[in-house]
Amino acid sequence: MSEMQAEKTEDYLPDRPITLAEYYRMGELGIIKPDDRVELLDGELIPMPPIGPEHSYSVTRLTRFFHQRFGDRASVHVQGPIHLDKWSAPQPDVMLNALPEEQYAVAHPTPEETLLVVEVSVTSHSTDRGKKLRAYARRGVREYWIVDMLHERIEVYRTPRGERYAFHQTAVRRKSVAPMMFPGETVAVDDILPPR
Repeated sequence: MSEMQAEKTEDYLPDRPITLAEYYRMGELGIIKPDDRVELLDGELIPMPPIGPEHSYSVTRLTRFFHQRFGDRASVHVQGPIHLDKWSAPQPDVMLNALPEEQYAVAHPTPEETLLVVEVSVTSHSTDRGKKLRAYARRGVREYWIVDMLHERIEVYRTPRGERYAFHQTAVRRKSVAPMMFPGETVAVDDILPPR
């Protein structure tokens, strides 16, 4: 979102948390433009950073891997929203959601349908490990991965408890991780991160 667009949008923002219904209405009215990179989290519009080549590369690699391994067992969503509650619709980079896929033609996934949420983090690490992690945990997202480009690792969070996760594991280069719902399907960290 440009500075001018941000100022224009601020003129329309209420002095209270924004609901999901209001967020979508702002899109319908053109207050939020199709190319504005924002997401709704805890009633606030959060700017999303531009997608650089490293970020795009990792999202593409994850998407290809997930389609190849899980395409007949889960619905793979790329940079689409998950409706956490009436105040939040973050747009994770990749999600695995329960089948049947046709249900997402009429409604976005919710935590109950979501098997795995993945955020690729280049400049958004503090938000991904802070506000987003708390929101995902609070709403019961069962598994959350952060692909941390800066530190070249994948952080795995499982078993939500309040605003935290009871299980946390970090996998670095030359290691692998597997989704909790598909424990036999390992993902090599080196296959997701850009080559050195």
